Amino acid sequence: MNSNNRIDLQSLVRKYNVAAPRYTSYPTVPFWNSDQFSEKEWSSRVYHTYQKSKKAGISLYIHLPFCESLCTYCGCNTRITKNHKVEIPYIDSLLKEWGMYTAILKEGAPLISEIHLGGGTPTFFAPENLAKLLAGVLSKAQVADDASFSFEAHPGNTTYEHLADLYQLGFRRLSLGIQDFDPLVQFTINRKQDVKDVRRVMQEARAIGYTSINFDLIYGLPKQSLKTITETIKESLLLDPDRISFYSYAHVPWLKPGQRHYTELDLPQGEEKLALYTVGKQFIQDAGYRDVGMDHFAKPGDELFIAFQEERLHRNFMGYADRYRPLLIGLGVSSISDSWDAFAQNVKSVEEYQKMIENNQLPVVKGHLLDDEDLIIRRNILDLMCKGETKLVADFVKNEGIVERLEDMIKEGLVHVNEDHIIITPSGRSFLRNVCMAFDLKLLHAKNEKELFSQAI
Repeated sequence: MNSNNRIDLQSLVRKYNVAAPRYTSYPTVPFWNSDQFSEKEWSSRVYHTYQKSKKAGISLYIHLPFCESLCTYCGCNTRITKNHKVEIPYIDSLLKEWGMYTAILKEGAPLISEIHLGGGTPTFFAPENLAKLLAGVLSKAQVADDASFSFEAHPGNTTYEHLADLYQLGFRRLSLGIQDFDPLVQFTINRKQDVKDVRRVMQEARAIGYTSINFDLIYGLPKQSLKTITETIKESLLLDPDRISFYSYAHVPWLKPGQRHYTELDLPQGEEKLALYTVGKQFIQDAGYRDVGMDHFAKPGDELFIAFQEERLHRNFMGYADRYRPLLIGLGVSSISDSWDAFAQNVKSVEEYQKMIENNQLPVVKGHLLDDEDLIIRRNILDLMCKGETKLVADFVKNEGIVERLEDMIKEGLVHVNEDHIIITPSGRSFLRNVCMAFDLKLLHAKNEKELFSQAI
C-alpha cells in the first residue's frame, strides 16, 4: 500500500468510524415502536407466519443466561452465579414457554428446522440437564430432515459428556468462544481458557462426529495489539476450525458496566483497530477461508459458504445462518423472536421471566410491527449484509434520498451503482455497516445515537 492509499485509509476511518448498528434486524431494537405492539397481535402473527411456512419449519433460539464469572467485554444478557441449582427451575420455565408457543401454533408437533443454544454459557448447564431441556422441546416437535442444531460452548468448561449427549440429540455444530489467546488480554477481559482447552474440545468433538466447528474471535479488545492478534489467529488456524467469526469489539460501557474495568486508553482505536482486522483477515483468507457476509469466514466446503454462493445466506438475531426460516422463536430471558413482519423480545430479568411463566403469561415485554416501509428497508439491508448488493425500489429510493446519502461512498469507491442495484465494492466491505446506515430512516431521524451503538470500525 503506497502513502497516498494510507492517507486515504486514515481519512476514511476517521470519517466512517461513527456509532452504527450491527443490523441483526431492521428496525434495530432501540427504534422499535412498542406502542402498537401487544401479546395478542404478536401471537396472531406467529400463527399466521407459521401457517404460511409450515414446510420450512421453525428456527428456535434458546437463551441460557448463566455464567460462573463475568467476561468484562461481553455485551450479552447474562446472570453471574456459581449456584447450579438454578438450572432445573429455568429449564422448567423454558419448556412451559415452548408449550405456550405450540398452543399458539395450534400444532401438536410443529416442524423444527433449526435450534441454537446461546448465552450466557450453555455449557454452564450439566449435560443431563441440557438433555432434559432438548428432550422436552423435541417431544412436542417434528424434526426436519435437513435440520441444523448448534450450540455455543466455553472451551474451559465443555466436557466430553456435553458433546456426546448433545450429539445424540442431533447437534452437529458448535461455536467456541475464543476471543483471544493472549494471557494479558484474557486477564483484562476476565476470560480464561488456553489452547489446550480448545484442542481437547476440538479433538473430542471431531471424534464424536461433529461436522462444523466455529471459532469466535474479537478484534479491538483491551491490551490487544497486532502481535497478539496475529499469534491468536495463527494458533486458531493450526486448530483448523470450519468457520471463523472475526468481529469488532463493541465498547458500550454505558450499557454494559462490566466494560468499565478498563478504559478507552486500553483499546486500539481508529486505523490501529482497522489494522488488526485487515491483517487478521489476510491471515484467515491466506489459509483458504472464504469471506462470507460481514466478519465471517468459512471453508469452501462448509454449509455457510455454500449458502453464500447460492444466495440463500440469512442474517438474524443469531447471526449468519445457512437458511432462512420466516419464523424464529426465541425462548428464555431477553430472547428475541421474529415473524418477519414483527419482532418480540422477552423480559431481561430471570425472576420476572419465571414469574410471568408461572402466571401462564407469554414473557414478551416489547416488540415492533413492521409496516410496508420497514419491510422494504429490511430487505435492502438484509441483502447488503448477506449478498453485498441490493436491488432498489425506484419510487421509494427516489423519495427517501438513499442514493444521495451514498454519494460520498460512491466517489470514494466503496459503493457502485448499476442502474437499480447498489453494490458494495471489495474496498467497501470494511464499511458495510455505514452503507446500511444510508437506508436506515429510523436512525436518520434519531437523536443521541452515540448512546445506542458501538463504533462502526
